[in-house]
Amino acid sequence: MCEYVNENWATRSAVFLSSFVLWRLNWIHPFADGNGRTARALSYVVLNVRLDCLLPGTRTIPDFISTDKNPYYDALEAADLVWKERSEVDVSKVEALMEATLAKQLLQAAREAVAVG
Repeated sequence: MCEYVNENWATRSAVFLSSFVLWRLNWIHPFADGNGRTARALSYVVLNVRLDCLLPGTRTIPDFISTDKNPYYDALEAADLVWKERSEVDVSKVEALMEATLAKQLLQAAREAVAVG
């Protein structure tokens, strides 16, 4: 996982890399408990580092995902299926989830900023 991220750091988008990490760490499943929480947190760190900024908002992508996990599970399963069938990385559904959730985070951050004045 780390090798793939390092090799693709300069050529892949922040959303793609964070999506890959989210999927792959869940696929590796290295812990007895907390794999999902760890994957969501690490994926968010990768997104922020790759964007070279700290994304605004009091609720973050991991928070939004944890409130409705069904789309998250569906996206992970879609990536798993492609990997099992063709040994190819296809995290497009995870990317779509990340993009939508990022939009929620940024929209809420904008609303918070307006409310503060």
